[in-house]
Amino acid sequence: MTHPTHYHENLIFSPGTQVVVLRDIVGQNGRTLHPRGAVGVVVRAPLDLAGIYRIRFPDGVEESLNTSEVALLAKHKEGDIGNNKVTSERNDLYERVILQCIIGSQAYGLSDSESDIDRRGIYLPPADLHWSLYGVPEQLECEKTQEAYWELQKFIVLALKANPNVLECLYSPLVEKATPLAQQLLAQREIFLSRLVYQTFNGYVLSQFKKMQADLRNQGQVKWKHVMHLIRLLICGTRVLNEGTVQVEVGEHREQLLAIKRGEMPWEETERWRRQLHVDFDKALANTRLPERPDYEQANSFLLQARRAALSAELP
Repeated sequence: MTHPTHYHENLIFSPGTQVVVLRDIVGQNGRTLHPRGAVGVVVRAPLDLAGIYRIRFPDGVEESLNTSEVALLAKHKEGDIGNNKVTSERNDLYERVILQCIIGSQAYGLSDSESDIDRRGIYLPPADLHWSLYGVPEQLECEKTQEAYWELQKFIVLALKANPNVLECLYSPLVEKATPLAQQLLAQREIFLSRLVYQTFNGYVLSQFKKMQADLRNQGQVKWKHVMHLIRLLICGTRVLNEGTVQVEVGEHREQLLAIKRGEMPWEETERWRRQLHVDFDKALANTRLPERPDYEQANSFLLQARRAALSAELP
């Protein structure tokens, strides 16, 4: 994939940044001192996007310009190289979805009348788009329909790192679409399971609970739905290490988790459960039969197979 220059639309260029001016710089006598496209250096930056830059040119001339009149030199030279929006605008990449499944509360068995249907999965871009100057997006997102699809390589990398959402896609009981290629991936999904589940799941839970404890101190309340899902994540991680599979549906813990979601379980009791779950998670790590690392070679072999299949116009 082509990686474009890191750039944010609301970025304020700091002093010393090289920029391109997007209008002529005209002197007092009406003579053009520097044409549109000239390069200068920021010597004074505004405090916000509504402010004015002071730009100095190689001959010492300085000019005040607003935000819309300057562009980052590196970004200006790049043009549309690596701009995968070009690919998205010219092609319906959703037609290249090879795996579509439902995750979230619907798959966990924790849904209610207000729960959304969250669809996730994988898309495989045609080879010519993948190889083009513009590249392809690592993820397709549609907020209106609560859908998101990772580009295959991005999905595989996240799975190898034991990303919880990605692993849940591989083990979701609610699969709506799986092409033959996706079925091959699902048939070998255990290659992504390793002891990295412990670090990834545990790290995420610890950082989030720290924020929730701060919310409780500062605001006197927490978002109980988030607490519920973090407890669920600990339960899921322990099962992965113990059983060598991702059990997405929460099973016998459903009522306890829903009690947390409704705010019916006191924080102290929730904390006691969390601490016990961490003890269980540690024991599971000590006793697990999972390998230290996932099977990178088999994952890579599958990716190469998929890349070759992407040469065909038909979705594999």
